[in-house]
Amino acid sequence: MGDSCRKEQKAVLNEGQENEMEIFGYRTQGCRKALCLAGSIFSFGILPLVLYWRPAWHVWANCVPCSLQEADIVLLRTTDEFQTYSWKKIMWIHLSTLGSAFGLTPGHPLITDEDYVINRAIQKPGLKVRCIKVQKIRYVWNNLEGRFQKIGSLEDWLSSAKIHLKFGSGLTREEQEIRRLICGPNTIDVEITPIWKLLSKEVLNPFYIFQLFSVCLWFSEDYKEYALAIILMSVISISLTVYDLRQQSVKLHGLVEAHNSITVSVCGRKSGVQEVESRFLVPGDLLILTGNKMQMPCDAILIDGSCVVDEGMLTGESIPVTKTPLPKTDSPLPWKTQSEADYKRHILFCGTEVIQAKPACSRTVRAVVLQTGFNTAKGDLVRSILYPKPMSFKLYRDAIRFLLCLVGTATIGMVYTLCVYVLSGESPGDVVKKALDVITIAVPPALPAALTTGIIYAQRRLKKRGIFCISPQRITVCGQLNLVCFDKTGTLTCDGLDLWGVVPCDRKGFQEVHSFASGKALPWGPLCAAMASCHSLILLNETIQGDPLDLKMFEATTWEMAVSEDNFHIKGVPAHAMVVKPRKTASQVPVEGIAILHQFPFSSALQRMTVIIQEIGGDRLAFMKGAPERVASFCQPETVPTSFVSELEIYTTQGFRVIALAYKKLEADHHTAALTREKVESDLVFLGLLILENRLKEETKPVLEELISARIRTVMITGDNLQTAITVARKSGMVSESQKVILIEAEEITGSSSASLSWKLVEEKKHAACGRQDNYINIREEVYHNGKEGSYHFALDGKSFQVISRYFSSLLPKILMNGTIFARMSPGQKSSLVEEFQKLDYFVGMCGDGANDCGALKMAHVGISLSEQEASVASPFTSKTPNIECVPHLIKEGRAALVTSFCMFKYMALYSMIQYVGVLLLYWETNSLSNYQFLFQDLAITTLIGVTMNLNGAYPKLVPFRPAGRLISPPLLLSVILNILLSLAMHIVGFVLVQKQPWYSMDSHSACTVQNQNVSKLTISPTAPEKTGANGSYTSFENTTIWFLGTLNCIIVALIFSKGKPFRQPTYTNYIFVFVVIIQLGVCLFILFADIPDLYRRLDLLCTPILWRVYIVIMLSSNFLVSLFVEEAIIENRALWMAIKRCFGYRSKSQYRVWQRNLANDSSWPPLNQVSYSDMAVSYSNPVFESNGEQL
Repeated sequence: MGDSCRKEQKAVLNEGQENEMEIFGYRTQGCRKALCLAGSIFSFGILPLVLYWRPAWHVWANCVPCSLQEADIVLLRTTDEFQTYSWKKIMWIHLSTLGSAFGLTPGHPLITDEDYVINRAIQKPGLKVRCIKVQKIRYVWNNLEGRFQKIGSLEDWLSSAKIHLKFGSGLTREEQEIRRLICGPNTIDVEITPIWKLLSKEVLNPFYIFQLFSVCLWFSEDYKEYALAIILMSVISISLTVYDLRQQSVKLHGLVEAHNSITVSVCGRKSGVQEVESRFLVPGDLLILTGNKMQMPCDAILIDGSCVVDEGMLTGESIPVTKTPLPKTDSPLPWKTQSEADYKRHILFCGTEVIQAKPACSRTVRAVVLQTGFNTAKGDLVRSILYPKPMSFKLYRDAIRFLLCLVGTATIGMVYTLCVYVLSGESPGDVVKKALDVITIAVPPALPAALTTGIIYAQRRLKKRGIFCISPQRITVCGQLNLVCFDKTGTLTCDGLDLWGVVPCDRKGFQEVHSFASGKALPWGPLCAAMASCHSLILLNETIQGDPLDLKMFEATTWEMAVSEDNFHIKGVPAHAMVVKPRKTASQVPVEGIAILHQFPFSSALQRMTVIIQEIGGDRLAFMKGAPERVASFCQPETVPTSFVSELEIYTTQGFRVIALAYKKLEADHHTAALTREKVESDLVFLGLLILENRLKEETKPVLEELISARIRTVMITGDNLQTAITVARKSGMVSESQKVILIEAEEITGSSSASLSWKLVEEKKHAACGRQDNYINIREEVYHNGKEGSYHFALDGKSFQVISRYFSSLLPKILMNGTIFARMSPGQKSSLVEEFQKLDYFVGMCGDGANDCGALKMAHVGISLSEQEASVASPFTSKTPNIECVPHLIKEGRAALVTSFCMFKYMALYSMIQYVGVLLLYWETNSLSNYQFLFQDLAITTLIGVTMNLNGAYPKLVPFRPAGRLISPPLLLSVILNILLSLAMHIVGFVLVQKQPWYSMDSHSACTVQNQNVSKLTISPTAPEKTGANGSYTSFENTTIWFLGTLNCIIVALIFSKGKPFRQPTYTNYIFVFVVIIQLGVCLFILFADIPDLYRRLDLLCTPILWRVYIVIMLSSNFLVSLFVEEAIIENRALWMAIKRCFGYRSKSQYRVWQRNLANDSSWPPLNQVSYSDMAVSYSNPVFESNGEQL
């Protein structure tokens, strides 16, 4: 019984989706709330702060667990590795407000029909709905199923026929009002966050609360100068952060504001067509689209007519896309699955622009509202900006652990302080202050600010190079990248395509190539007609617009385009149809023109498009254009030349983009709308190949060579032909001349046969074509002898990748270890591939032009978009320069920022430990540093170094290894520990030696010469200390020695830790830092050797003999030389650490390293000229991704 109750308390929201969450039910309890209130008062506000930082604790403290049905509070936990908690209050929506207006009762037909989620959510007889709002999405309680369900979209189970029947005539007024109340307004509402809210959120950060504690303590000790300095820095830091957040909020609000105030035409079932504001739209409403341009205010299913849409907001490419109506079929299947074609071709997405609306027989273009508000495509994009996916990087987790170690060290110091001062009989108030002081010394409040400065400087340098970043924390992740995936078209190769020629064919086979460079027109025939009409071009403001490939193909025909007028009367051809005509100069064309009757648009999933056309004064035909392999599969086998494969290889191996064309005659009597795509796309006649040239960008080859020489893997993921991709990989240097390419082909289960996998070696051979020597690809049957690792690359297409993922999961990681070329990949497959690489513990970068790459850009650790379209907001980095030169720049800056963060961390840790050791030694004598001594160290030394030490730029050369990715890596830990020990030894030696000096006497006030006796009048004997001066500090020889050693040691440590090569520019190039350090050293040495009474009095220093000052310099110089030797000869000695790893048999635990070792010892890999079957495969599951990148 208890188990079932427990089950009711917990459920899963958005199961299987990216934003999946667990949801737990809780009920508020009065006595618990009262106890929390009392705790808040007695803890002086500390308890509410802790509960604010820990939302789960807030719920556990105030509520008791209960079933979700009885809950008034829900606790949410993400199911990713971060397990982030949040809580929401359950709200009630009351329909009783509609009761009087529409006579709604619990028995009303609109309420009792429980086919739809909306009706199942209404509680009877009270007519109210329970709901929660999570990340801008509304969820209602489904009373029938007992769970929370997303609202604001049509049900997925609806069939095509049901959509036409239920929503084809619109909704009644009552239905609209009920849906409007439950689903909420159709707005993507991004409010401009008030400054007070941003301010309070920033101020309540644990870091600033610790700073507030530190400042209060310092004011109580009259250490007001540094307290004011920290307040000033904090105010500037908070102001800049709040300003940035406010600007982002304003920018995002401006981006979506126009969306919420669009006027649309809606057809009601009884009320007819009405003009309404888009915010009143509900799922199921019937939109009437006029011929005017308009921004889509929601996602809608086109049910009548066709539309041309600019989807640049989604894809990153402003290429018009044709949308077709959802066919009215009798299939009971859900409308998304009833066709093999991509269902998205029927959807008008929110935020996209409808350029043209073409009515069919009904004379109106109609669409049913599918999703509203944040459920839409644009809403999802905005939500991904508002709620970015958390990033796992061990640097930040290590930083927290390191801080906890400092807190532990501070605790030891507090106990020591309490013992010393209590035994010496100090007042309790002073003892507590001294003990708390140790925390602010051991854990420097300026640490987090100092860590972010390196990232800020890197961001500024990237901005100068035209690389913009919306997630600065990802810059350090760039430094760990060891695999980069590239899209091909528009990324590695030029955007524009040049039409090189066309290869016609007849029954005898392929004919001679027709080159367009000669200026000779293509003779009239089906091939010419196909090139003139098989496209998705549109005429907009007398300009032809569309896909660049379509545009080049059409321009080659020298035909012109027009729209038929109202007086255009040809049987079966509607008015306002697109018509293409030969120019008047063209000769021997027997037709007046071609009218395009219907389009089956191109989709990347189908890899083809088809049109139905009517020759004016001729036949009715269907033309198909697409990937050669796909087009050939729809053709009559006898029409496809026997040399098809070899002819295709001739061009694809030269890097040409190849498109095939085919056609068939149709009966003129058939009504176009009645023809299904399956019927039209069968028994076609193969026409020939269209050859387009897609050149490599100038920057591609040098960049790829630079990455490969730095041992960063490069992978190509493209939607283009496999053979073309292999050739581009060879030409670009991704695959070198000495390396082999192995083609992997997988076949799905067919009938009784299992899924199969074949491995063939791809070999270059010479072949004469078109009067010149060209390379083409030949599948060699001989056995290839295994060479060294990396001497071969795997190439496969999207279909094979899908089959391998499903049936050969045990082989997938092995294939990915050398998989370099992935062709014919759909957007979803690109994302899956990136995720599979991440499972192998690679740090994956993805570079694409935005088109079809959004999913992969978001999935990768570092996404780099070369598109400036709105789609680039899904990517952390956007480059203004549309080539891949930005990739090495990003990696260099990332490595520099990572090393800078480590340098800063080490420096701040050492600075705090230097002060900590010095102060604890002085505490032994119940002494301490004065406020001005602290101020000089904190402000004049450390703050200036913290600001300038990070200014080193990135080193211009990429080295073949990465910086350490973890703070707790042995070299970094050893560096910190050894330097702490050196500083500790130096301070103890100075502390003990000064007490053994002959001039250190019980009665002496100063150890200076007679000329400096005036200083002694202002000082007190170290054995009988009394509070003196305005600062109330203690003066003593120990104090003077410890202060000089500590202050100068802070400068020495900065010089030691300021790293240059191989990841940053040499330190001497950081002129500001060098200047600051020289000035600081000069000032400190001046204070050390200059006997100026007023200066010594102000800094609470005692005058010492010149010889002792020389001893201090010798101690510091020795410390510097030993520290420099340790850092250079041990810590930075990569060869030494590699030898230590080999000696102790350490091996990287990263999955890709494990697989590399396994494959190196596997003599049977790769299995050339073999066929594997799925029943032979052993099940394998990749481990959950954890960033265990190799550290050295």
